[in-house]
Amino acid sequence: MCSHVQQTVAGCFALLRQLQGIRRSVPSSVVQTLVVALVLSRLDYGNAMLVGLPANLLNRLQSVLAAARSVAGLRRSDHITDTLASSHWLRALQRIKFKLAVTGYRGIHGTAPRYLSDLLHRVSDITSRRRIRSSTSSELVIPLSRLVTVGDRSFAVAGPRLWNTLPEDITSAPSLLVFRRKLKTHLFRQSYPDIVL
Repeated sequence: MCSHVQQTVAGCFALLRQLQGIRRSVPSSVVQTLVVALVLSRLDYGNAMLVGLPANLLNRLQSVLAAARSVAGLRRSDHITDTLASSHWLRALQRIKFKLAVTGYRGIHGTAPRYLSDLLHRVSDITSRRRIRSSTSSELVIPLSRLVTVGDRSFAVAGPRLWNTLPEDITSAPSLLVFRRKLKTHLFRQSYPDIVL
């Protein structure tokens, strides 16, 4: 994981250095579009497998989001939180959660690959658990894992664990578009609790 994070961060910063050269020649909206298309898409690629990263690696990924400074024309000493919030960019941890939850939603509703859908089971679908209170909710069964370092980070464990922490109004969304919108709002509030929407 460490080498993957290092390569991702290095690639993102290389792109940011290239974009820095054209920042004064084009409007800031164009620079922001380029950062989203080139840098953030690279940061988000395959990030669902980064669940459970240690804090030092998450901080490395978070440092890429300092790209908002170059978009807004801020100095290195300026605070970045307000700029990130106004750009509607989630923090690195919330970006990982977003991707994992969307994959879980697609798996539950049958639009994900079958090998992912087969890992998700509702509590209400298990006959021995139909009489317990959680069987009426949309909670998923969290399987036991032997290794905390690897097993708990697998999609079979991390996906249901995250799904069960989401509010009921998000998990019962009628479509993927509504689910993504509500989930991003929920995670945005987690990222920036002091900012009023």
